[in-house]
Amino acid sequence: MSNRLNPIFNSNRMKLGTFGTNGVGPLTTVPENYTAEWANSLQLAQTADRAGLEAIIPYSRWKGYVTGQPDDRTGRVMDAFTWAAAVAASTDYSAIFSTAQAPTFHPIVAAKQCATIDIISNGRFGLNVVGGWNRPELEMFGAPMKEHDERYAYLAEWLEIMTRLWQSDTAFDHHGQFFDIVGGAAAPRPIQTPRLPIMNAGGSPRGMQFAAEHADMCFVIVQGDDPAKIRAQVDEYKLMAKRDYNRDVQVWSSAYVVQRDTDEEAQAYLQHYSVDHEDTAAVDAWLKLLSVESKLMAPDALRAARQRFAAGAGGFPLVGTPDRIVSRLQLLSDSGIDGVVLTWVDFVDGLARFIRDCLPLMEEAGLREKFSGARMRAA
Repeated sequence: MSNRLNPIFNSNRMKLGTFGTNGVGPLTTVPENYTAEWANSLQLAQTADRAGLEAIIPYSRWKGYVTGQPDDRTGRVMDAFTWAAAVAASTDYSAIFSTAQAPTFHPIVAAKQCATIDIISNGRFGLNVVGGWNRPELEMFGAPMKEHDERYAYLAEWLEIMTRLWQSDTAFDHHGQFFDIVGGAAAPRPIQTPRLPIMNAGGSPRGMQFAAEHADMCFVIVQGDDPAKIRAQVDEYKLMAKRDYNRDVQVWSSAYVVQRDTDEEAQAYLQHYSVDHEDTAAVDAWLKLLSVESKLMAPDALRAARQRFAAGAGGFPLVGTPDRIVSRLQLLSDSGIDGVVLTWVDFVDGLARFIRDCLPLMEEAGLREKFSGARMRAA
C-alpha cells in the first residue's frame, strides 16, 4: 500500500492535527489546564478522528523541565509509542503519530514498534523524529548530549537504518559512525511503502537541511503575522528540498486556540491563563533549555515570545471568534502553510468548539473539503 493513502497526503489546503494530548497542556496554573488521563486522551483522539482531522500527534518526554523536581507536572507524559498503538486501535481515519527522541531508542527496536503500529492502524502511522534537545533527559539515559550538528548526523544514520529494515529483503550489516549492526533484519514490515511518513521540526540551518532531505512534514515556528515573511519561511524549506534533494515537502506549523464569542473575551482569557497565571518555574526552565540546546530561535527572540511559549509552545495565536480564527488560518494557508497542529488549555472543550464552529467556516472558505468519513486520496 502506498503511503499516499495516509490522510496527511489528502487534498485539503489546510490540514489539521491535535498535538500533545498524551501529556500536559500549556505552561499555566489555571485549574482547567489539560492533564492527560486515558479517558480524556481517547475521547479527544476519537473526536478528532470522527471530524476528519488529518493528524493526532503526541510528544515524547521522559523528565519534566524543572530541575530537581521529579514530580514536576511537565513530566507527566504517557509514552508516545504505546499511546499511539492504543489510539491507532481506537480510530479509523486520522494519521496516528509517535514521537521518538532517537538517542533513547535503538533503531531496530523503533523500526519494529513503528511497523507494528502501522499494521494496527491499517497504514495510518507516521513518525515524528527528534535528535534530542533536553539535556537532563538524555543524561538520565546515559546518552550525553551531542554537539548540535552531530545530533542530526546521528538522526540521519538512525533513520537510514530504520528505512533499510522496513525495505530490505535480506539481512544486512551496517558499520557507521554511531551504529554497528550485524545481520540487521526486521519483520513484519509496515503496510505503507516505500516508507512511513516522517515529520521533523528542525529550526536551525542544519536542522532545516535534515528535514528537507528526510521529512515529509517540515515544521516552522511562525514568528509574526506578515504574510510575506511567512511565505519566505515556507519557500526556504520547499526550495531547499527541491533544489538539494529533488523532494516535495509539506510545511506545517503549530498554533494555540482561544475561541470565545467575542475577540475581547478571547484576549482577556489569553491574558488570564498565559500571563496572570503563568507557570513561571516551568516557563523559565523551558526557555533556558530551548535557548541553550535547540537553536530554534535566538535567545532575544525567545524572551520576546515568552507569552506565546506560556500560551501554547510558541505556536501561532488563533485567538478570537470563529470568524477571526478562520481568517487567521486563511492567512497561514495563503502564505503557503500546508497544515497546523492545534493546542488548547482545555482540550476537550476547545476541540469540541473548534469542530462545531470553525470547521464549517473553513469549508466555506475553501480551506477544507467536507469530511464524509471515507478515506481521502491525494489529489
